[in-house]
Amino acid sequence: MGVPTTPATLTPDQVAELNKKLSHMRHEINNQLSLIVAALELIRYRPEMRDRMLNTVGEQPAKIMAEIAKFSAEFEQSLNITRD
Repeated sequence: MGVPTTPATLTPDQVAELNKKLSHMRHEINNQLSLIVAALELIRYRPEMRDRMLNTVGEQPAKIMAEIAKFSAEFEQSLNITRD
C-alpha cells in the first residue's frame, strides 16, 4: 500500500490515542535524557563512578531510538501506512 496519496482523516478517538502514545514517547525519551544528564553530573563530582556511568550513558541512545521506532510503527499502523 505504501504512503497514502489522499488526505487521511482521523476520528477524535484516533487523535486522542495518538496523542496518548506521543505523550508516552516524550516521557520515555525525557527519562533517558535525564539519566544521561545525571550520569554526567556523577562523573563530574564522583570520578570513581566514571566507568559505570559511561555504560549508562552508552545505553541510552538505543533506548531512545527504540521508543521512536515503537511510536512510528504504531502511528503507521493507525494510518494503514506500510513500508515498501
